[in-house]
Amino acid sequence: MQQRMITILGPTASGKTSLAAALAAQLHQEGKAAEILSADSRQVYRGMDIGTGKDLADYVVQEVQGARCEVRVPYHLIDICEPGTKYNLFQYQQDFFDAYEDIRRRGALPILCGGTGLYIEAVLKGYRLSPVPQNQELRNRLEGKSLDELTEILTQLKAESGSCMHNKTDVDSCQRAIRAIEIETYNLQHPTPLRELPAIDSVIFGVSIDRELRREKISRRLKARLEEGMVEEIRLLLQRGIPAEDLIYYGLEYKYVTEYVIGKTSYDEMFNGLEIAIHQFAKRQMTWFRGMERRGFTIHWIDATLPMTEKVNLMEDIAYGG
Repeated sequence: MQQRMITILGPTASGKTSLAAALAAQLHQEGKAAEILSADSRQVYRGMDIGTGKDLADYVVQEVQGARCEVRVPYHLIDICEPGTKYNLFQYQQDFFDAYEDIRRRGALPILCGGTGLYIEAVLKGYRLSPVPQNQELRNRLEGKSLDELTEILTQLKAESGSCMHNKTDVDSCQRAIRAIEIETYNLQHPTPLRELPAIDSVIFGVSIDRELRREKISRRLKARLEEGMVEEIRLLLQRGIPAEDLIYYGLEYKYVTEYVIGKTSYDEMFNGLEIAIHQFAKRQMTWFRGMERRGFTIHWIDATLPMTEKVNLMEDIAYGG
């Protein structure tokens, strides 16, 4: 009998990726293969590395239970499409299921890890989704509206349809809000086609991190990423011919740093605005995860400040009964 998938979720800067890799490495040392499926709406893009926080070094674990080693944990759903494209939930659900089935066929344990709550919930519940074409007439009507106005339109559409998609977690720019309105409008007007993907049975862990510690880690990480070349990364993307508005569409780091690079804001305005936006984003992530609990998911919360070995052992005890 195959083991249930493990899901590890948490807000940005909570350490969920390193925890997932540490768990996979420990299972590897115990003779059990495990591979990680990313649930991050921005890490799918090639060349968008620093701003999305891929931290690929986290997938190479150097120590298990205090013993030196080197375990390279396989990962999926990272670097799977080109920057400038509009990857969406419909595509993610299919890509996830293809990778999930492949991992299962090879006898390995899938570990789903990320902070995009909508992506996680969609694959765990097996949402029925449809590919939504662009509606230029609708886009023309929405052009020029503020993010607050677009958010109000989206809220009304969701109330009408009973949708739980497109909470504020990822709708943080006008372009993303317009696309969300486009999707919600389409789904309201068209019956969902019969594309059935099964719900996935999973043990779910959440990384619990104190608000002040989370804020401190976010600020420290933002400074580090800027020092590591995040501005240069975005300059290179623009030089490759990716329009600024396409990078701004991705929100957060790509929105604020692009506006700085094209001269729309100063460095200090960029840094301060981005720092506030990331703090707000982390808060919205936690709101989504708490909402998942209200919608019937059981999340086992793990204290982020525990030693890594203790966290991994605790997860194994809960998942496999000691």
